[in-house]
Amino acid sequence: MARDTKNKSRGWLKGVLSQQNEPVATMKEGDEEPLDLVNRSASNQEVPVEASCASESSSKKYILSKENLDKVSLDLVVSLENMLNERQLIFYKNEDYEQQLVAANETISRLKYDLAKKDQLIQDKNKEIHALETSLTNKQMGYDQLLEDYKEYQSTANQDFEKVSTQLEKEINKYNLLKEESADIQYQNMLSIRELEEKIRELEAENQKLEAQCAKVLTEKTELMQTVNDFTERMSSSFSSKATISE
Repeated sequence: MARDTKNKSRGWLKGVLSQQNEPVATMKEGDEEPLDLVNRSASNQEVPVEASCASESSSKKYILSKENLDKVSLDLVVSLENMLNERQLIFYKNEDYEQQLVAANETISRLKYDLAKKDQLIQDKNKEIHALETSLTNKQMGYDQLLEDYKEYQSTANQDFEKVSTQLEKEINKYNLLKEESADIQYQNMLSIRELEEKIRELEAENQKLEAQCAKVLTEKTELMQTVNDFTERMSSSFSSKATISE
């Protein structure tokens, strides 16, 4: 009996090992337990002639029924059940991992697409920044040129201002001198005018005197002329009377 059990265990183990690499369907609601799968797999395997004869004589009992197994076989069956359960659990985990991987791949694709868009946007922004930098550089160069021109203009303007200031100071000094001279001339002119006015007044007074004297002389001359005329008339009349008498 023990020999038959060992032969059964060896035949069952060979069948299970031959099917260990085949994929097992994912357990869903209503699926059979792993032990039933093992029993089916074991029932489909070829068993030795002695085991088949023993199976026919056991009134179609399951070969792997735990009641007919010794301790070693039972331990193997339990270990195999645990292995199959772990294998099934690994399949479940692999499905979850596959779903997570699909989601991660979709996320990665979306991130890659977003990254490509951002790269394109960055390139466009870099072009804009480059254009702005070029424009800013040109403006900076223009500003530097204007600054140089302004410095040169300021230097020239300062020199011109110094020249004009010096010239203006000279002109102011000349103006002050001329103003002093003009003041002196005006004072001298005022003194001369006063002297001339005094002389004019004196001359006017003298002229009035002379006019009075001239008028007096004219009057006297007129009187004298009248006297001479009267005398001449008298003399003429006396001479004419004498001549008449003589004739």
